[in-house]
Amino acid sequence: MIQMRHITKVYKKGIHALEDINVKIGRGEMVFVAGPSGSGKTTFLKLIYAEIIATTGLIFVGGKNISSLPLKEVPYLRRQIGVVYQDFKLLYQKTVFENIAFALQVIGLPSAEVYKRTIKVLNIVELTHKKDAFPHQLSGGEQQRVAIARAIVNDPALILADEPTGNLDTDLATNIMNFFMEANRQGTTLVVATHNKENALKMGAHVIHLNSGKIVK
Repeated sequence: MIQMRHITKVYKKGIHALEDINVKIGRGEMVFVAGPSGSGKTTFLKLIYAEIIATTGLIFVGGKNISSLPLKEVPYLRRQIGVVYQDFKLLYQKTVFENIAFALQVIGLPSAEVYKRTIKVLNIVELTHKKDAFPHQLSGGEQQRVAIARAIVNDPALILADEPTGNLDTDLATNIMNFFMEANRQGTTLVVATHNKENALKMGAHVIHLNSGKIVK
């Protein structure tokens, strides 16, 4: 599903975010990328989503070399991927319902199907009562739940989640992780960035340990 070969990412001012990363993640696998703040976890996810380009090395997603993917093909790649960003990236002029439904509208689903799927994920993240609210009217935890709902609404083959439960209380965080695990059992590949490797190990997932942009044992 995902393969990185000798990936290095250097940002401006010579900052090495990742250095010589070699990783294989199989289809249907659940993987946690663990490490402290600044270890390269977010960069790792952004490279898979083709949001940024590696300085050197090759990345394959679903058999495609995305290191040289033409810009016009990037949207088609992203339709197969659900992403939960740390900063949510919600559309603030749209309601909760519209934020989630938009991910389905852009791929041309009929209105009835858009409504059905959107309501389904709103139930999962326990936000049906907030469907007509705007992001600025929500708490940070509620905004995060909208971002999670948007990421899962189109049943993606791959979910990338950057600290997806960071702003949630313990019970809701457990519910969200249980949903991710169920999606994984149904065949969805799951890659989660976290600073809490103990929780990842408890879930029985494979853990990639990052520190200062390098994989460590």
